[in-house]
Amino acid sequence: MPQIIPIKDLKNTANISELCHSLNEPIFITKNGYGDMVLMNIDYYEAILKKWEMYADLNLSEEQIVQGKTKDAKRALQSVRDKYGL
Repeated sequence: MPQIIPIKDLKNTANISELCHSLNEPIFITKNGYGDMVLMNIDYYEAILKKWEMYADLNLSEEQIVQGKTKDAKRALQSVRDKYGL
């Protein structure tokens, strides 16, 4: 269940920091009853960022496949072997 708190509760930064570190999910901040911001601890943020980067790489790979920008695996591995004398 997502944690939702009003913006006025941000005054107590120590409690907010403790809450961010105790949860492994974002905290939604409301202003006048509407969504305004999202807070999360840095570890959770970095984990999400890694996932986004992985999905971006997968998306790029799929686009390259559609565009025909692929290489034969055997030839690619052989070129690496040749380059490094393996």
